[in-house]
Amino acid sequence: MVSLRCKIFVKTELDNLGIQYESVNLGEVNLKDNISDQSIELLSKALRNVGLEIMEDKNAILVEKIKKIVIEMVHYSEEPLIKCFSIYLEEQLHQDYQSLSELFSKTKGITIEQFVILNKIEKVKELIMYDELNLTEISYKMNYSSVAHLSNQFKKVTGLTPSFFKKLQRKDRLGLESL
Repeated sequence: MVSLRCKIFVKTELDNLGIQYESVNLGEVNLKDNISDQSIELLSKALRNVGLEIMEDKNAILVEKIKKIVIEMVHYSEEPLIKCFSIYLEEQLHQDYQSLSELFSKTKGITIEQFVILNKIEKVKELIMYDELNLTEISYKMNYSSVAHLSNQFKKVTGLTPSFFKKLQRKDRLGLESL
């Protein structure tokens, strides 16, 4: 569950099934009580119909937590991005970054750093489309050392310069689910 739309869908399904929950966050649901196998199956079926699933594998859950932390930090935090994601992840998940990194790479086929970069570039696209900030302000907000660094990374990921992307009539963005 990596988007607000997914979060809303999960809440709706839990409500429809009468499953009591304490909270629904990106990638995580905290239930008030244990639920029956039948309720789990009904919820699982509803989630599968829209491409979501209930996760029970501890490694898969940990990878989803890493994704959730990165997505929340890059896309939803009002705070400036932190410079050292590795230390932040260690603090949030209480695990060694090296083991987190190995698990993530083995599971997702990309490194955590690459995942962070993909998310940052999607956020940069969004900020360019809003046209409220110039590239200098965007590079500062996204914690790039310079506009040149932002432009180089943007071009490596998209094949376009930020300026060319801004001029496009149709600006393609990836959904967070597909990162």
